[in-house]
Amino acid sequence: MTTELRVLDPSEWDRWFAALELAFGGIPEEPEERTLWRDLTECERSLAIWDGGRAVATAGAFSFRLTVPGGASVPAAGVTMVSVAGTHRRRGILTSMMRRQLDDVRALGEPLAVLTASEPVIYGRFGYGAASWSQRAVIDTTRVRLDVPAGADAVALRAVPAAESSAATEAVYARMVPRRPGMVARAPGWERLPLLDPPGARNGASPKQCVLAERDGEVVGYAYYTIKPEWSWAGADGAVNAQEVMALDGAAEAALWRFLCSVDLTAKVRLDSSPVDAAWQHLVSDVRRCEPVLREALFVRPVEVGAALEARTYRAPVDVVFEVEDAFCPWNAGRWRLSGDAKGAECSRTSDAADLALSVRELGSAYLGGTSLAALAGAGRVTELREGALAEASLAFGSEVAPWLPHGF
Repeated sequence: MTTELRVLDPSEWDRWFAALELAFGGIPEEPEERTLWRDLTECERSLAIWDGGRAVATAGAFSFRLTVPGGASVPAAGVTMVSVAGTHRRRGILTSMMRRQLDDVRALGEPLAVLTASEPVIYGRFGYGAASWSQRAVIDTTRVRLDVPAGADAVALRAVPAAESSAATEAVYARMVPRRPGMVARAPGWERLPLLDPPGARNGASPKQCVLAERDGEVVGYAYYTIKPEWSWAGADGAVNAQEVMALDGAAEAALWRFLCSVDLTAKVRLDSSPVDAAWQHLVSDVRRCEPVLREALFVRPVEVGAALEARTYRAPVDVVFEVEDAFCPWNAGRWRLSGDAKGAECSRTSDAADLALSVRELGSAYLGGTSLAALAGAGRVTELREGALAEASLAFGSEVAPWLPHGF
């Protein structure tokens, strides 16, 4: 068979997206979701492989700006919608799309590519490393109490229709973005994502609801949630599904969690995603009763090592030479001297002796400060060539707050 790789023409989107749906099980997306993804797709950044008139592989990228340690907003390609038909696997099709995509990202001058992975084992060979983690939990509100800080009682809560909430909630979200590495600024159109609420995807839960946290007339936080009524012989056993909870300060966040944990006729609060350093786990009386579970979230791939390392700041002064291995993007391979601190950094080619040796995958894992170089060294993934270099670099790469991606793409 002969196949052709080409940039997606907008007129081909339906066939392209249908191929993606088929690769992910063949269940069509709800119309509301399909419409949103069609509107958000950047066709000029999307690839399709065709076998005759049939799309047999897909890949896309969104033009994101990603917060990195230090608060800078860095251009990043948000790799998405990657699939290969089961009939066309093991022919190098995925590799050809990843090759073309990373070449295009480099040509656009974006120093980073990022993705979320349905199958994480696939992407390490293309240089992507797990760089942030997400925590899910089920808070047993029949057994767990919340101890909220001073100031929570001064926060007023106001329920608003979800469809009318966007202006207020997006203003809060925009202020949160520079505070935490791994967060993505929402470009126009993306404000529709948290409002998605297709009836067919509710799984017995209510329509999406929204509550705003206000202080002195200013919105300082919000929560999107649904309620799933459940009953046992003993009585009400419903669940609150907390979908997105954001607040500008601890008192406002605590007020929101107190509300979610006290909704009538419910016995638990389910969180699908929160940062590993989320405040709620320090408000609850017994975190064991919350069943926290970790999973990797955002994978990062430095496309231009020098530009990527210069784009962020460092928690402590650092001056190290990395020996970087990068077989898939060989322009990154070799030695790089990184000199930086909390004010900025420089990273350039050097012929000096290397202090640390690692692959670009480990560099991606450590990039947002959520995975330490020391931990990677303990797994044999980073090699210390100069005594003391590992401790120096591991401290410098750390982040004051854990990186987190609030939503998928």
